[in-house]
Amino acid sequence: MEADISEKLLSEVQAVGDGEKEVNFKEKLWNETKKMWVIAAPAMFTKFSTFGVTVITHSFVGHIGPNELAAYALVSTVLLRFGNGILMGMASGLETLCGQSYGAKQYHMLGIYLQRSWIVLTVTTTLLLPLYIFTTPILKALGQNEEIAKEAGLISLWLIPVTYSFVASYTCQMFLQAQSKNKIITYLAACTLAIHISLSWLLTVKFKFGITGAMISTILAYWLPNVGQLMFVMCGGCKETWKGFTCLAFKDLWPVIKLSLSSGAMLCLEFWYNSILVLITGNLKNAMVQIGALSICLNINAWEMMISLGFLAAACVRVSNELGRGSAKAARFSIWNTATTSFVIGFILFLFFLFLRGRLSYLFTDSPDVAKEVEKLSPLLAFSILMNSIQPVLSGVAVGAGWQSIVAYVNIGCYYLVGIPVGVVLGYVFKLQVKGVWVGMIFGTLVQTIVLLIITLKTDWNKQVLIAQLRVKRWLVEDKTNDDSQTA
Repeated sequence: MEADISEKLLSEVQAVGDGEKEVNFKEKLWNETKKMWVIAAPAMFTKFSTFGVTVITHSFVGHIGPNELAAYALVSTVLLRFGNGILMGMASGLETLCGQSYGAKQYHMLGIYLQRSWIVLTVTTTLLLPLYIFTTPILKALGQNEEIAKEAGLISLWLIPVTYSFVASYTCQMFLQAQSKNKIITYLAACTLAIHISLSWLLTVKFKFGITGAMISTILAYWLPNVGQLMFVMCGGCKETWKGFTCLAFKDLWPVIKLSLSSGAMLCLEFWYNSILVLITGNLKNAMVQIGALSICLNINAWEMMISLGFLAAACVRVSNELGRGSAKAARFSIWNTATTSFVIGFILFLFFLFLRGRLSYLFTDSPDVAKEVEKLSPLLAFSILMNSIQPVLSGVAVGAGWQSIVAYVNIGCYYLVGIPVGVVLGYVFKLQVKGVWVGMIFGTLVQTIVLLIITLKTDWNKQVLIAQLRVKRWLVEDKTNDDSQTA
């Protein structure tokens, strides 16, 4: 039976390929570039704005005191990134399903997949709560400074509502992104960023509420866009893809859970990589300065990473849409176009940060010691930015094609069997301190990028089209808009 389906799909793929218009390269490039930027530009701005909430909080906390800065850096870079990685990773399974279903014109399935993802991610978030409740003893057990660990435990409790906000945020973003309807997310993010800056200043500078004021503003900043996104989805903004709440969301959850777990493993291994870098640094000499400097560098690196994540989103959506549509040729071309554009922008930024060095550090701290350490780390920061221009695009291709399980194994090998051991040896044995640790981490990322590039270049994209369309048909539910089990 499945062989007959595959044979039928193969003929459909060939028909799509034969039916594609032959256009000159310039026109083809222009058309693909427009499609890419329709997804990438709003995604970048949204990522900038969303990450800006964390950076703004970081900046205000940094001016409260060095102990608070180190604690917030530890919690946001390690604990929040840990939960963030799990939830974003698991939500990326929704990206694969929605993108391929939308390309195959099975629009009604997007709403069902969205609700299934809500169920899976809400349960997962609840299971993560002990990490936030017992942050202080966990950090002490990992060898962190006692004062920093105590302050971090207080901050982590404030971040529990933030973690739950990721459930609605990531799923709605990926649901809308698959349909190229992410402009609404951009508008909401821009408004939220302006509110967060004003409220943070009011609560931490004007009224001197300290950490409490900074955290209240942060929670509101994460939840306000979610309310807007949910209203847009449910109140007519997605008539084709949102048919109302349905009991079908509880059906066939296991395949969604498996794909979500694979996706979670893939992205978590990437997110935790930098978190381990911070933990290792916490055991070095002069930990407060080292953690403060490293957190500033990682924040600057993460700002630039928002550009790359925009290209990741574009690669994922374009690849999944074209695979769902049945066009291997268009999928290949979209990968080439997105990767080239991202690398050119990354190279320009590499040169910029290489010469800028540590001047940006004073946006985050008043400490000359921390600023001096940031200047020493600047060449590594510049090289990390260059690496960011390719690796996320390849990860986006993997998510769009549904290769999450394969990439998870690649990440384990490159990051944890290569990058971290090399970093520990350079940092501790060769006494290079935080520089050595970071060099090892960059080396692991380089190896991972090379492996993913080889996999992408050697892929049979016609076979990937068949796999994508089989996935869409296997999980297809008949569209019954007027079914009694659904309510508007």
